[in-house]
Amino acid sequence: MLITIDENSDNIRLDLYLSELYEGVSRSKIQNSIKSGKILINGEPKKPSYILKEGDKIEFENLIEEKILKIEPENLPIEIVWEDENMSVVNKPSGMLTHPTPLETSGTLVNALRYKYGENLSDLNGEFRRGIVHRLDRNTSGLLMIAKNNKTHEYLAQMIKEHNLTKKYHAVLKGEYPLDNDIIEEPIGRHKTQPHKMAVTPDGKPSTTILKVLERFKEATYVELTLITGRTHQIRVHTSYKKHPVFNDTLYGAGQSKIKTEEQVLQSYYLKFAKPFSTDIIELEIEPDEKLTKVLEYFRNRRG
Repeated sequence: MLITIDENSDNIRLDLYLSELYEGVSRSKIQNSIKSGKILINGEPKKPSYILKEGDKIEFENLIEEKILKIEPENLPIEIVWEDENMSVVNKPSGMLTHPTPLETSGTLVNALRYKYGENLSDLNGEFRRGIVHRLDRNTSGLLMIAKNNKTHEYLAQMIKEHNLTKKYHAVLKGEYPLDNDIIEEPIGRHKTQPHKMAVTPDGKPSTTILKVLERFKEATYVELTLITGRTHQIRVHTSYKKHPVFNDTLYGAGQSKIKTEEQVLQSYYLKFAKPFSTDIIELEIEPDEKLTKVLEYFRNRRG
């Protein structure tokens, strides 16, 4: 398997990165594999404590049973919002993993993509992430770009790296946000004591989120968020830092509400980008999903 480290996966120990990637595989097993030279970085052996850098290529035999290696195609309903011969844009539902993990190898977007497109998906990020250029958290729904070949994957990855696309999200935040418009410019890096989380930290990477209030409620605020950068968990970290975390986001301090929904009421609803190998501009927008609609209706009814 070959994995290329992107800007949101760097600055973390090699053994810790692989532990997160392979949940359920012991860290000692991963460390032993690194020490024995079964895991290479840019073609060379490294120590488990090696700090990954953007562009590093991790090459290794899979750390799990062979039976898990094959990602089975599954006939799962997925909405294709737009596509051409090189790529597609899907509307990932809340609750669906973007790609498999060793503990969850079915029911993911990649399983559905393998059923629909077969082998016509990029493989630059390995078998587990066929077609996946960027990702959305399990409980974040919305627009996601899929590469059907490696050339398109490289094009889209470069576009994302250079921030040459527009991504907008809708979210409900906990509490009453104090400003109608805000620009949150706080560096984001890995949490010092909880490496599965990100945090605002002085040595983090520059990160910018533009916030616009759409509707106010007594206990919550409906907002539009535009990502200028695209760090891991950026919206969730920035809004939590501002003391108004995304509604139902228990990882970043919102707590569990009495409205029964999956975590984080957050949707990637708008995407604008240059069509690969063309001068055409693609602009896509989707309606609020069931979770967002349910929460908005709850607060609107209480206000009325």
